[in-house]
Amino acid sequence: MPADNAAERTQEIRPAKYAKAETGFAWLRLIGASMVVVEHSFPLVDPQRLTILPASWDLSPGYFALMGFFAMSGFQITDSWTRDASWWRYVAKRVLRIWPPLLVVVMVTAFVIGPLVTVLDAAEYWTDTATWGYVVHNAALYPLQHLLPGVFAENPYPWSANGSLWTLPMETTGYALVLVAGLTGLLSRARVGLFALLAGIIVLDAFLGATHTFQGRGGSLLSVPVGAMVAFGVAFVIGMVMHRYHGTIPLSRAAAYAGVAVYLVVNFVPVLQPAARFVLPFAAGYGAIVWAHHWPRRLARYDKWVYGSYGMYIWAMPVQQLIVFAGVRNSYLLMALALPLAYACGLLSWLFVEIPTQRLRVYLRPQPKSRRNVRSRDSVSGRGAHRRERTGV
Repeated sequence: MPADNAAERTQEIRPAKYAKAETGFAWLRLIGASMVVVEHSFPLVDPQRLTILPASWDLSPGYFALMGFFAMSGFQITDSWTRDASWWRYVAKRVLRIWPPLLVVVMVTAFVIGPLVTVLDAAEYWTDTATWGYVVHNAALYPLQHLLPGVFAENPYPWSANGSLWTLPMETTGYALVLVAGLTGLLSRARVGLFALLAGIIVLDAFLGATHTFQGRGGSLLSVPVGAMVAFGVAFVIGMVMHRYHGTIPLSRAAAYAGVAVYLVVNFVPVLQPAARFVLPFAAGYGAIVWAHHWPRRLARYDKWVYGSYGMYIWAMPVQQLIVFAGVRNSYLLMALALPLAYACGLLSWLFVEIPTQRLRVYLRPQPKSRRNVRSRDSVSGRGAHRRERTGV
């Protein structure tokens, strides 16, 4: 079947008990964002503790969630390209999706939160070039700037006002990868080339040796850890491959659960543990895409409440740092307070920033060749196209 219609036609023949895949992706992203909030609640109180799990387990639920995020992005962004292979519209859609919410959170952090919590006096804060550099650098994504002058300087974790932003340059690198792959034909006639790309990035990941503690070779490029960017890139390319071979690669729930089980076994068996980092992106990536396609239909009625995951993700750490600034020093209390507040911020971002900017995508629609083509396309895509527009992919 044609690649650009594969997801829609698969949806038509799937059992009615499953929601549309877009709904599943939205729910999983919200769950993943919540897992990241949970994970961050520990180092923000005690920088020596990186995760909710015992350190001896060498497991990170937040890192697992991020791997799932990148695989889902690889799948959905590839779908966006195959539906409209226009480079400039593709770039414009990506900018509209990621940049307006980012600019809002960066400006509020620098111009509202910063002056309220900095240890510097007002004149020092506003005349410091790093205050303005925080907005410029983080809005541009490359290079990121994590510190604001004197902001959260007395918190247990004073090294970043919003550490969650560190994955966004990697996400935009994935967008660029899809663009290059699309323009060079890797996403169409030369699909086998995607497997060569996947093999190459796995080999590079093996050489750099990054783990969820972000240790490894490669250093950083424009403030982005190269090892971590390649590690997440493996999951992103897995998503690309799964989209282009949608219908060929089976979406088996049993295989998804088996993948997670294999990852846990490999991680806990000392002799096998070095392989865990290679199993992880496949277990998390394949699992996320499978679960999105098998999401319970009964939950679709609540999907309007789950599209704020991006806003929740980028607002969570400033919210958590403010709670810690207010005196909270218990990770579980921080978690209990931060989860609903971060979710509320994400929902507000979705309603008042993301939906209005996504409406501008109407100007990016390709011009139909005839009115008949418009009717045909609308009758095929139906609500699925509307949902894709809401997710912003």
